[in-house]
Amino acid sequence: MRRLNLYRNQPALTNLTGKHIVLGVTGGIAAYKAAELTRLLRNAGASVRVAMTRAATAFVSPLTFQALSANPVHTELLDTGEESAMGHISLARWADLVLIAPATADFIARLRIGLGDDLLSTVCLATRAPLAVAPAMNQAMWDNPATRDNIRCLSDRGVRIIGPAEGDQACGEVGMGRLLEPQRICAELDSLFGTGVLAGLSVLISAGPTREPIDPVRYISNRSSGKMGYALAEAAARAGAKVSLVTGPTALKVPNVQELSRVETAEDMYHCVMSKVSSANIYIGAAAVADYCPETAANRKIKKNRPEMVLTLRKTRDILSAVSGSAERPFTVGFAAETDQLEDYARQKLAAKSLDLVAANWVGRGQGGFENDDNALFVCWNGGHTYLPLASKTALAEQLIRLIAERYHAQNSAQNSR
Repeated sequence: MRRLNLYRNQPALTNLTGKHIVLGVTGGIAAYKAAELTRLLRNAGASVRVAMTRAATAFVSPLTFQALSANPVHTELLDTGEESAMGHISLARWADLVLIAPATADFIARLRIGLGDDLLSTVCLATRAPLAVAPAMNQAMWDNPATRDNIRCLSDRGVRIIGPAEGDQACGEVGMGRLLEPQRICAELDSLFGTGVLAGLSVLISAGPTREPIDPVRYISNRSSGKMGYALAEAAARAGAKVSLVTGPTALKVPNVQELSRVETAEDMYHCVMSKVSSANIYIGAAAVADYCPETAANRKIKKNRPEMVLTLRKTRDILSAVSGSAERPFTVGFAAETDQLEDYARQKLAAKSLDLVAANWVGRGQGGFENDDNALFVCWNGGHTYLPLASKTALAEQLIRLIAERYHAQNSAQNSR
């Protein structure tokens, strides 16, 4: 299936105008893309100073970046051209943002443990500006548990992880690990400096499991921890949205949202969501709602005095379909957790429930999902799809919220132009 180019008609990146960006280039074949990135950042109005590792200079000449940035390129830790020969301090203070693109597995590991043995690593330690990392490496290196742990640690410290993408690699392999295209990186940076990609919007999110009572002691439920939904609520709030969270039973810390509603059963969640949907611009159905519930629940504890017990189950109400079919329909996002045929089932759900976007993840394959801190998503919409690789749910939520915002604004622009 052809991928949709989200940035074909991208608006001007106005938030980059006047910003000081230190672009760190490390020693990978994707270093050649950093030249185009430098050009795009300058076209967006940013001032760019490039700092290269020694290995990076073997792939692209410093003279190339000097010509494109209109600034000298920094390669040495002790710069005799700077006062006190401390060029790393000057760069660290000058920067509004430090971006490492491409960021190799080696540099990511050094960044995680706080090494400062060359110019670029020392700038990262010395700056108080935000730090963004755009990984680029062989797909096996990206999948290595050590790299995964390093990325998760940096993300938890507040480092913005941008990418990587999936596709053909210079080594001849295919998989996750390609540097995101420069235009996509610029858009990510623009959103970082913005007031929030969801500013002024109301976002309704459902999260966690539901519990369907059998008797006062027992219930039917599932393995959902609520972590993904809670991370999405936090990410949406950071993106400037007014967030209303409807949550099933969890043991999680209450996120920083505008409104929190606690429910227990699928029926409770249905009524709570439907009571709020008319005031929402976006609905994200991240809850793992029970598909079936007992026909009746006993008033007293059922005693274990029979060799068998038969439960009659009935379908619960389909919250996603109800939201999608409502009169004042919000932009509607569904989730799918699958054990097989992930992409096929995700696309079927998108069409069957008339959704705007579906985020699907594997369960039971060691790729995150229920009861895990990590997750990976296949995301599809009418006309396109993308993959969000395995990462902490906090980092993944940031990526998904940005993608939801892109699709929401693109859809609204298309409707308004008719």
